[in-house]
Amino acid sequence: MPPNVLLIVTDQQFAGAMSCAGNPYLHTPAMDALAARGTRFDQTYCAHPICIPARESLLTGRMPFQIGYREWGDPIDERYRDRQLGPLFREAGYDAVYGGKVHAPGGDPAEHGFRGLCPHDDDRLADACIDYLERGRREPFCMVASFDNPHNICEWARNQRLPWGPIAERPLADCPPLPANFGVPPFEPQPIRRIQANAPMVYPGADFTPEDWRRYRSAYYRLVEKVDAEIGRLLERLAELGLRERTLVVFTSDHGDGHGAHQWNQKSLLYEETARVPMIVSPPGGVGAGRVEAARLVSNGLDVLPTLCDYAGMAAPDDLPGRSLRPLCEGADIAWRDELFAEARPFQGDPGRTLARMARTRRYKYVVFSWGKHREQLFDLRADPGEMSNLAVSSAHADVLDEHRRRLRDWCARTGDEFLPHAVPPAGG
Repeated sequence: MPPNVLLIVTDQQFAGAMSCAGNPYLHTPAMDALAARGTRFDQTYCAHPICIPARESLLTGRMPFQIGYREWGDPIDERYRDRQLGPLFREAGYDAVYGGKVHAPGGDPAEHGFRGLCPHDDDRLADACIDYLERGRREPFCMVASFDNPHNICEWARNQRLPWGPIAERPLADCPPLPANFGVPPFEPQPIRRIQANAPMVYPGADFTPEDWRRYRSAYYRLVEKVDAEIGRLLERLAELGLRERTLVVFTSDHGDGHGAHQWNQKSLLYEETARVPMIVSPPGGVGAGRVEAARLVSNGLDVLPTLCDYAGMAAPDDLPGRSLRPLCEGADIAWRDELFAEARPFQGDPGRTLARMARTRRYKYVVFSWGKHREQLFDLRADPGEMSNLAVSSAHADVLDEHRRRLRDWCARTGDEFLPHAVPPAGG
């Protein structure tokens, strides 16, 4: 029998928000245990740093623009409705079930090929999944457990009641320090602060004091610990029922959170904190236990579906742009992509319908906006992991800038991306 599949998704968790990633300001034993039994992919990016398009990408294995995403609530293109995770696994004989936050068009798991276990409610989700495992499961199963936290940091930042209950806040002296990249970098694209100013309820950070930011960072970590505890209960019961050794567990998040870097909260941008996400593949039997893949570029939106299909022994749609991570989990030394792309649109609080794209290579990240002064960014992530020095304005890096301009234009042309008219031609033509 093929393995069971458990896909665990958090909301708004950036890649470094785990103690197994070396973060001393929180403790995430459940996530750490998953990493200890599998492979953690440190260079994983979402396809789009906003909930709905990121989740649509996870379900379909395609870029949001490819499946018809243009505005909030746009339905998935009919061509791909039966080629999503749920229908594909159901047709392969799996019991496809979904619990928690959908946050994709329709909001109903049935519209994405799943039976629903529990609505959007972190206080009920783990129990609903456990109840299914104890009483209602049919094997093999493909279960999605989709948690809301640490997304509640959005309500915390707006001084609103947290949907799933309060968190214990710490004295300022016990809060994390400001991040090293707290400052707004020189030559930042003009649209970024325009968007922040236009939506103070979405991005209240413009009025935060340094002390506010430290409290924000502490509250965020408490929310990550809160969801880690729920994940831990689910994983513990999975093991107690004797299912762990025949279940593939994949853990990721839809997108990250600004977390005070560049004085930004929430999501939407393509900075590292908002675009890079956790990704752990923990196979049955703990193959690859404790491995950290620190260099290869992964897209969770594109690579999760092929990975799940590979472990399930089923053929993924042959036109998917992503790749299975299974060979990397098993230690294979295979050729891998040397570039990765992400999109961003529309931005919350943005009346100008700004578009942005990211081209990530092994060393550099290139981001370009559709309008505005200094609309290009180029970062050397080896020398400047905090993205504080925009090399797009440096004549010494003109060749690197042109290379990334060319890569992005070629990708837009290859994929039919609507951003192509906004892409900057290389200086050499």
